[in-house]
Amino acid sequence: MDLPILESRRSESEAKATAIKADVQVETVSEQIVEIVSDSGEGAQTCGQMFGTVSAKMGNGVWTVEIIPAEIEPPSRSQAGASGNRIRFGTGKITNAGDTADVVVAFNEQVLHSRIDVGALREGTLIFLENVWADDLQEEVRNAYRKTADMLHDRGYLVIEVPMEKECLKVTEDPRRGKNMFALGLLCAIYQREMQIVHGEIARKFQRKGQEMIDRNLALVQAGYQWALDHLPYRFEIPVRPSEEPMVVMNGNQAAGLGIMAAGMEMCAMYPITPATSASHFLASAFPEVGGFVHQAEDEIAAVGFAIGASYAGKTAVTITSGPGLALKTEFLGLAVMAEIPLVVLVVQRGGPSTGLPTKIEQGDLLAAHFASPGDAPKIILAPATIEECFHFMITARKLAEQFRGPVMVLTDANLATGQQPFVRPQPRPEWLAPPVDQSGWDTLVDPYDWDEETGISNRPLPGQKGGEHVVTGLAHDRQSHVAYGSAINQEAMAMRSRKLAVLQRSLKPPKVHGDPQGELLVVGWGSTLGTIEEAVDRVRADGGKVSSLHLRFLSPFEPGLKEIFQRFGKVMTVEINYSDQPDDPFITPQNRRYAQLARLLRAETLLDIDCWSRVPGSPLPPARIERELRERLRL
Repeated sequence: MDLPILESRRSESEAKATAIKADVQVETVSEQIVEIVSDSGEGAQTCGQMFGTVSAKMGNGVWTVEIIPAEIEPPSRSQAGASGNRIRFGTGKITNAGDTADVVVAFNEQVLHSRIDVGALREGTLIFLENVWADDLQEEVRNAYRKTADMLHDRGYLVIEVPMEKECLKVTEDPRRGKNMFALGLLCAIYQREMQIVHGEIARKFQRKGQEMIDRNLALVQAGYQWALDHLPYRFEIPVRPSEEPMVVMNGNQAAGLGIMAAGMEMCAMYPITPATSASHFLASAFPEVGGFVHQAEDEIAAVGFAIGASYAGKTAVTITSGPGLALKTEFLGLAVMAEIPLVVLVVQRGGPSTGLPTKIEQGDLLAAHFASPGDAPKIILAPATIEECFHFMITARKLAEQFRGPVMVLTDANLATGQQPFVRPQPRPEWLAPPVDQSGWDTLVDPYDWDEETGISNRPLPGQKGGEHVVTGLAHDRQSHVAYGSAINQEAMAMRSRKLAVLQRSLKPPKVHGDPQGELLVVGWGSTLGTIEEAVDRVRADGGKVSSLHLRFLSPFEPGLKEIFQRFGKVMTVEINYSDQPDDPFITPQNRRYAQLARLLRAETLLDIDCWSRVPGSPLPPARIERELRERLRL
């Protein structure tokens, strides 16, 4: 069996080629990382999502991450234009995207440059490369292909040329629209995926486009599968562990959408914005089946105003956005705080500031969520750490918004939003749903803002309740909702709105420490970095490092007991995907250093010297990078 190894380096590749010519042997491994990368519009993301879903349904642990260029549709064959998906899958539970890829399928050689630049590949990574460019009519393209191919060889990657376009033309007239399914078939052969599941996923994906489209895609998958069987000696077995409980596999935006429906919310008002839009797309397709609807407003301001209006009418609504949209919503969020109207705000974070990195990962909106409203506007802020938590936290957010009569913000990010992970199928419970709108008569002796002195909480008269009529205002007001500028009532109203957060904190439990309850170093994180941090910590602990980690889900108010936990460790640091000055940067001193966002808040909350390590690469932090930093700090 002879494969098309890069001709320009055949003599130097003889040793590696020997393995390729050998008989096929199945290698059993505990996990693998696969990437599919292409130009935008070639379907690499669909290929990756399907491969991840199939692997999850077979019983593998899975975590996927979309690879999205910053531009909506960059020029073809551009080095910064890689679009696709990374799939990490294994025998056990997978909690993050991992370090470097084992296998890459590339539809052209140029998209590999950006993956190399971010450290996604390693020496020995197996690259299946579309070779149509080697014989392109343009000399410039041929030269670029050969130059990159030589570079890949020099860096120690094992490159196998694959005639994807040639093979796809046997099935379809438009190979650019078929390579993704050919690649899916190739990967399914290498990893011995169950083709019955593959066929089911294709039928589900293309059912709206008719049987002819389904058949064509099935033929392309079969072509890739058969080509791999005929030409590739690579076979990997990743043992599966099917769950005894029913499982689902989805991304964070879908999970959040399901959580919105499970919570009994019936209206979502939003304006399209990456990477939050797919959550509203999912809701738009499923919401009508449970009596809900999605309102696409003319802009972000109108969206949050519409949601507040719906919530004022008695049914708590949700608005979905990302960082720039959050900036536009801040005045209305202040109104929800002042008027004490329940509201759920899902913020899918992305790179900033301004339009920043629309398709990239960042945890840059924590301070904006806390402080981006005039005056003192306390809000409840939650941060799910897993895709499963994206579902459950929407239910919690609706309950908290109604119980504490104000906005609740849920911060996810592009890593959770677009990544896929299997988890136990939620079993709906009646207590998840919002109670019926109360239309009984209102006690006229009770003020519309009858704040309890201990808790700051008051019951809320709804429009239509006889005797509960009152004027809602964004101005300072008294218990009767009358505009009031007196110093005493302003002080009281501020205290009551703030006191609700203290009451909520009293109901929370201290967070659990991952690892020993004391040691040399404690790593604190939030959001989607949970699995990455814990994997890095476990690697260091395996070598004797006295390091533990702690992950926060409540960011306003914080979970209780943090200061006591922190004081049991020699040093405390946060790991975050947002900006911080490095201590040795030019002009940076301990007095002017800007800390990562969670670190700033924890320093203020605990009055302890909380350090930080943060980066803004636009991609998930790999466990190896965090591990290296921890070892340096522990001097291991």
